[in-house]
Amino acid sequence: MFDRLNRRRFMTSVAATWASLGVADRASAEAELQPTPACEDGDATLAETEGPFFKPRSPERSDLREPGVKGTPVELTGLVLTSRCRPVERALVDLWHADDDGNYDNAGFRLRGHQFTDAHGRYRFLTIMPGAYEGRTRHYHVKVQPAGGRLLTTQLYFPGEAKNRRDGLFRSELLMKVAKAEDGLAGRFDFVLDVR
Repeated sequence: MFDRLNRRRFMTSVAATWASLGVADRASAEAELQPTPACEDGDATLAETEGPFFKPRSPERSDLREPGVKGTPVELTGLVLTSRCRPVERALVDLWHADDDGNYDNAGFRLRGHQFTDAHGRYRFLTIMPGAYEGRTRHYHVKVQPAGGRLLTTQLYFPGEAKNRRDGLFRSELLMKVAKAEDGLAGRFDFVLDVR
C-alpha cells in the first residue's frame, strides 16, 4: 500500500512525466493544485445522482469544446486511483455538463465526451465552466468505471460559488481544486474507487 511519502513521490513523478512531454503548463497546474480527495484513508469518492440529462455513447474525446461554444475555458485533470492509492489504467471517465447559459444539449453531444485513463491513471478534459441554473449551482456530471468494475456516478463542484449553499445536492467532498490558468481555469479532482 502507498504511504504518504510514496504518494508524494508518485505525484512528483506524474508532474515530471507531463513536463518531459512538453506540457509545462499542465505540470505547473498539477504542482499548484494538490490532490483531492486524498486516498490514504481508503474512502471512495462519494456517489451522487446521475440527473435527467445523461446520454449514453458520448464521443471519445478530451476536448469537449466545439465551434460556437462560449464560456470560461477549463482544463480539468486528475487521477483515478484505488483505495490503496494505486493508479487505475483504462478507467472510463465520462463527463457532461450544461453550457454557459445553464442549458444541456439533449439533441447532440455538445459538452459531452469520454476518455480512458492512461497507464498512470490520468485523465484530462478541455471544456468550459458550466452555467448555473434554477435550483442548481455550477457542476460537472461524471461517470467513472474501471475495466470490468463497478460504475461510480457523481458530480463535481466549484469552490466559492454562492449557490453551493442553496443546492440540495451539493457536497463539499466533491469540490474540485481550482486555480487561475493562462487562458481560463485549471481544475483538478482525483477519483478514488472502491477497488483494491
